[in-house]
Parts: sequence; structure tokens; C-alpha cells
Amino acid sequence: MRREWLFVLLALGLAALAGLVVTLSRPTVLTVAVGPRDGVEAALVEAYAKALVRNHEDVRLQVTPYADVRDSALALQKNRADLAVVRPDVLLPDNGLTLAILHDEALIVAAPESAEIESFSDLSTRRLGVVVRHDADLPFVTNLLDFYDFKPASEAEMAGSEPLGAGRVGLVPLKAGEVTQALEAKRVDAVAVIASPTAKATLGMLRAVEGASPERKIAFVGVPDGKAITQRLPELQTMTLNAGTFGGRPKRPEEDVETVGVSYRLMARGSVSRVAVASVVQHLFEWRSRLAAVAPVANAMKPPDYDTTVTATSARLPNHPGAVDYFEREQQTFLDRYEDWIYLLAFFGGTIGSGVAWLGQRLARKRRERIDVVLDRLLDILAEARDAREVAQLDALTRETDALIADVVRHARERTIDGRMISALILAIDAVNGALDDGRRVLDPGADVGGGRSRTARLLSLSLPAAE
Repeated sequence: MRREWLFVLLALGLAALAGLVVTLSRPTVLTVAVGPRDGVEAALVEAYAKALVRNHEDVRLQVTPYADVRDSALALQKNRADLAVVRPDVLLPDNGLTLAILHDEALIVAAPESAEIESFSDLSTRRLGVVVRHDADLPFVTNLLDFYDFKPASEAEMAGSEPLGAGRVGLVPLKAGEVTQALEAKRVDAVAVIASPTAKATLGMLRAVEGASPERKIAFVGVPDGKAITQRLPELQTMTLNAGTFGGRPKRPEEDVETVGVSYRLMARGSVSRVAVASVVQHLFEWRSRLAAVAPVANAMKPPDYDTTVTATSARLPNHPGAVDYFEREQQTFLDRYEDWIYLLAFFGGTIGSGVAWLGQRLARKRRERIDVVLDRLLDILAEARDAREVAQLDALTRETDALIADVVRHARERTIDGRMISALILAIDAVNGALDDGRRVLDPGADVGGGRSRTARLLSLSLPAAE
């Protein structure tokens, strides 16, 4: 092989190594579907994506907004997104695994104290106003009615003045500004909203119910069968409204109220790298305070509930192994991630290195063998020159010697020849030239032999620029 090719191969190897380093150092870009586009979840994810870029982290989020949380979940299910904001009771992707709970929303039901409604089962024959904030709010309430074997009243029953039949509950969609008027007009007996206990919609609903109560007192309607409900409807979760959650004197509520609710979750496809997911979850929780300055809902974030690492990935709503790695402080290091590749590179690299060394030795041996052939032939020519009986025979040996010298020069310009071999060649050529000159003096005494051939070896040493 030419020396130039060795440099080319070395340059290609360095370029491949540089390309590998650049590839491994590039951040992982994940597409995240967010719905609704004007919701608090969208503001949180957008702020988080900007923070990742600003801090030059190893993972980036490409936010794709959708009109509704159902659409964002559908994008995850159809593999159009790597991550998505999901509300499980609306649509739970069959390929989605939980990274974090962005915030919870509880079913909060309130009624004037005079209505004497204390439990969800007391709503039989009553009318329940629902402040609709999402298309899934009415189906959510309908599923709860079905659990208690209640049926929504028909439009005809709602239009009549007669009391509703046993097991019938009238569902009346309301806007936030219609709550007080509906209670005063006896269109509804209680009002429900599905929202965070600290949300403006919740506080506004409670003030409206309080304003319609003659005693200015409200009663909170509990859902005491939460554990049984979540067994049938695993996309829901049990929640507790702690005493005094809504302030006031006396405090509201006066005692803990059991209810059920839903969660807005950040979920990922199971095929997304657990290393990338662990990085997403780590920065999301570590930057909670700075994200809350832009999106206050960040204060409500929490990890999903699980007892052990095994149950974390086998729960009713399974968690992503990458998220569990962060929560259990078992994130993979660089060596953990590429341990197999490093081992394979070391194994095959050593094998390839040994092969290259063997090839180099083989080529060096071939070069030595070629010079050895020339030396052997020069020694034979030396013996033939001493035994020559005709001038023509000496001329033939001279031409062959010149050809051998030319071959050595061409070889030396392409390859490096060992110094000892050069010395041996010079001695052999000097000896051959001396024998040829001596033979001509004996066979042709009148010929002018001179000292031209005796200088050939010295000229050879000047004609080997590549030799060392």
C-alpha cells in the first residue's frame, strides 16, 4: 500500500469518529401533542420546551397544538407524536405510558344547605346543573350515574313540572354565569364542576351557589364510593377535598369530602427511549419553580402513584420505564447506555488492529522478499561474470544488471527499504560491476573499460530518495 493511502484511511477513520461524536452529542427531538391549544397544559409544555432550548439540554420538544385533548391523545395513539397531553377518561391511548401528572381535576358538587343533599346517591329525582368546561364533562357525570344505577332524565321529563321518577337525575348544562339564576329559579337543585379546587371556575361556582342560598351556606356533596368506582372506571381516581380547602369562616368544607376526579397526564409511546424520557421528566420536575412563574399549573405537577418499581409499569395506567428510572434515581449513565457498543468496539477493534498489524508485516515481508530475489540474482550474475568466456555473454549480464538496478530504483521510490538491504545491494552491485570489468579486460584487452561501472553503485545510492 502507498503511504498516501494510509493517510487517507487515517483521515477517513478520524472523520467517521468525529461524525459519531457529533451524532451522539446531538439533542434528541421529541414531538409532543398538546390539547387544547389555549389550555393551561399548552402554556406549561410551551414554557418547558423553550427552557430546554435555552439551557441547551440533550432533549428538545417540538410542540404541536391541537384543538382538543382528544385530538392530542389520538395523535399519540396513531404514532404522529412521541409525547402527548392526555386525559384518560376522554381517550386513553393503548400505546401511552405515563411520565407525569400535570394536574388533577376533581368533581366538585355543591348545593344550598337547605337542599339537604349530602351524598351523590341523594341526587335521585333531583336536577343537577353541570358547568361544562369540556366536552367530556357530561359523559363523566353520566358514567357516575350509571355506577349508582341512575339514568339521566329525558327531555320530556325535564320539560314537565312533575317530579322526576326514582333513579332519574336531570342533567342541566350550565354556563358559569347561569348558576345563581338556575338555583333561584329551581331549575337545578345542585351544581357540579370538574376542575382543580384552586381554579377560578371552582371558586366562581361556589360563590354563585352561596349567593343563591337563603342562609348563605352551602353543602358539599361527596362521592364516598371512590375506590369501588375506580375499580370499574380505572381512568378515574379518588380524591379528597380537605377541610378548609376553600377558606372562609367557618371553613369550607368543615370536614374532608371524598370525591373522584380526572387527571391531565403527560404520556409517551412505549417505544420512546427511556433515556430521553428520563431526561424529560428530570428537567420537568427540577425546573418546577421557574416554570410556575410562566405557567402556575406547574405547582400542581406530581409523579404518578405506585408502590414498587414492578407495579409502576404494570399499574392500571402504566408508567414509562424512563420516568421510573428518574423517580427511583436509576438513570443510565453514558457507559450504561453504550456499554454493549463499547465492548463490541473494543473486541472488534482489537481484532481489526491485529489484522492490520499482520497485513503490515506481510507486506513488509513481501518487500523484503522482492529485494532478496534481486540480491540472489546479483550473486548468480557475479558467479556467471567470473566464468564468462565471451564478451557477448558479459554484455547480456550487464543489461540484466542494469534492469535489476532500474527495478530496485522504481521499487525504492514507492516503498521504504531497510538500510541494511541498501548496503547489501550496493556491495553486490559493486562486486558484479567489478567482475564485469575484469572479464572485459581479459576477453578484450584493447577495450576501454574505464571506471564507469564501478561508479554505478554510488549513483544508485543517490537515486534512492525514498530509501532510509
